Amino acid sequence: MRAAVVEALNQPLVVRDIPDPSCPPDGAIVRVGANGICRTDWHLWTNDWSWRGLAIQPPFVLGHEFSGVIEEVGREVTGWQKGDRAIFPMNPGEGTCEWCRGGNQHVCDSGARLVPGVSYWGAFAEYVAVRHADVNLVRLPDSLSFVESAGMACRYMAAFHGIVDQAEVRAGEWVVVHGCGGMGLSAVQIAAAVGARVIAVDVSQTALAVARELGAEHVIDAKAADPVEGIKSLTRGGAQVSIDALGIADTCRNSVLSLRKLGRHVQLGHTTRKEAGYVPLPIDIILLNELRLFGAFGMQGQRFGNMLAMCEAGTLQPSKVVRQRVSLDEVTEVFEAMGNYDTTGLVVIDRFR
Repeated sequence: MRAAVVEALNQPLVVRDIPDPSCPPDGAIVRVGANGICRTDWHLWTNDWSWRGLAIQPPFVLGHEFSGVIEEVGREVTGWQKGDRAIFPMNPGEGTCEWCRGGNQHVCDSGARLVPGVSYWGAFAEYVAVRHADVNLVRLPDSLSFVESAGMACRYMAAFHGIVDQAEVRAGEWVVVHGCGGMGLSAVQIAAAVGARVIAVDVSQTALAVARELGAEHVIDAKAADPVEGIKSLTRGGAQVSIDALGIADTCRNSVLSLRKLGRHVQLGHTTRKEAGYVPLPIDIILLNELRLFGAFGMQGQRFGNMLAMCEAGTLQPSKVVRQRVSLDEVTEVFEAMGNYDTTGLVVIDRFR
């Protein structure tokens, strides 16, 4: 099969033939219909996450954000068959640990070793193997395309989980999104769809223009003005919910400072090598204002039903967050643009392009 292979870190990917993956007894082989190019892929390609024990060894095939058609199932799989359309959540579980038994396989103790494109060869290819198919795979409705559903496997579902499940955003509440990349723009659309009044913050005029298209009531250029002061003015005291969708020190701190009393901060963005997992926060303000902090890491497969139903009804339109479709040959160009924060929204490898 054809794949875009990392032959050396920080060097152009090579599109070449590699062996087809073997089907695990508990898993499946998915013929990839589309695959989002995630910032996690960029972190791994640049070796930016070696400090947290996440590093790939070339040659390697990235890609964890995909949807497609089941090509083959293992002998232990009972719920899937060849020809089924599916999404594979990027944070899978193995089904037996205490977290999986409690319905929280997205935080499974074994999750990291089960992620294609992170722990083994992934979906920047024609086919990809997945583990524990019955536990993790999500059925993709016929009405949704591979391109619009690819981002649901990672950034879109994480934003949905953070807004709907964790922060429990209610209609009429102010929601601020700090950082309008693929994750942030997904959050803008989802928050607006559930009736929130959304403020988008970024340094890119292009990203802010797209945020308006996706439902942001106000936008703030963080280069031109202090976003915290702007948010406090617009909301008359602060937002009920504020989201850090980037993961750098400034956006995390500004997110917390943007909140009114009893507000909820949602962390969607991962840190980089610079922060190395730690960001200074205004602890006294968190204490005195009784702020609540939530993390949101992906979403359980069984929770996809609500999100997919909203997509089928047209309440959510993930296709509008997809701003660029590319081929395997163009992945390196996307990575280079990501290094300069020069991509907008979700970029998707379309296998049928």
